[in-house]
Amino acid sequence: MRLVDTSSFIEWLIGSAIGKQVAVELPSQDDWLVPTIVQLELAKWLTREVGEDKADQVIAFTETCVVADLDTAIALSAADICRRHKLATADAVVYATALAYGADILTSDKHFAGLESVLFIPKTGEEQ
Repeated sequence: MRLVDTSSFIEWLIGSAIGKQVAVELPSQDDWLVPTIVQLELAKWLTREVGEDKADQVIAFTETCVVADLDTAIALSAADICRRHKLATADAVVYATALAYGADILTSDKHFAGLESVLFIPKTGEEQ
């Protein structure tokens, strides 16, 4: 199972150079893990950048994948991850969700670089 982080999801949607690299690594929908926090971040970004109709379409797509709700176990794990890895809350929820489901993370967010089970595709000029 693979969790596509918001940063990589957006790069894929806009068809950037990184998005083309991400596309090669995308899982099938039944192996694509989408935390509800990623749905929130996508809806927020898409509504602002391309409008509500496009946001609705993308969220509808995510609902055909494996959607992971934020539950108490993931929340408590995320709190520990915040402390141990100095991640922001949303990033910690994403990482905790991946751990809970035994998934890896596909991301271009440098905050995840170097963490276990992370496939990091750096943006131009960023290194692992």
